[in-house]
Amino acid sequence: MADWEPAAYRDYKWIVRDPELLGGKLAVRGTRLSVAFVLACLGEGMSAEEIAQTYGPFPREAIPEIMKVAAELLDSGHVAA
Repeated sequence: MADWEPAAYRDYKWIVRDPELLGGKLAVRGTRLSVAFVLACLGEGMSAEEIAQTYGPFPREAIPEIMKVAAELLDSGHVAA
């Protein structure tokens, strides 16, 4: 299992979706943090550094992709009303 890599989500570098990680939720590569959780943290005013200090390693470079995938999902209607 040491060689296991989660499946990339579309053509994103930092966003992955794999049933072996968080039950298939969108997640940030190299972490066990879901995209939704990171968005909630950012919405509460946390910085990337605060997320990393509180929840473990977090690549700040992932934030633009997190925002982009969230916008795409909202625009495509994949969010329950």
